Amino acid sequence: MEEKACCCNKTKERTEEEYKRLIHRLNRIEGQIRGIRGMVEKNAYCTDILVQSAAVTAAVNAFNRELLSNHIRTCVAQDIRDGKDEVIDELVSTLQKLMK
Repeated sequence: MEEKACCCNKTKERTEEEYKRLIHRLNRIEGQIRGIRGMVEKNAYCTDILVQSAAVTAAVNAFNRELLSNHIRTCVAQDIRDGKDEVIDELVSTLQKLMK
């Protein structure tokens, strides 16, 4: 019986530049989240918190776009070149999850 590969067992070596860009984005998102927490703790006005929450959503979406773009250019393209067409189904599934 052939086992289906789990994405949890896959890894990707990123360039130093890609790694730094992604970590930088995540650090900024983390800071934004801490800021929102502080606003809640200080009883900030709801709409002010919602505006900051929307900014976090936009930042996460930007992170996802960058990561997805890198994934398609590297992992997906290489798998297709290697004849691993199942990567297309994986990509479609990932896109469906991102578009919920």
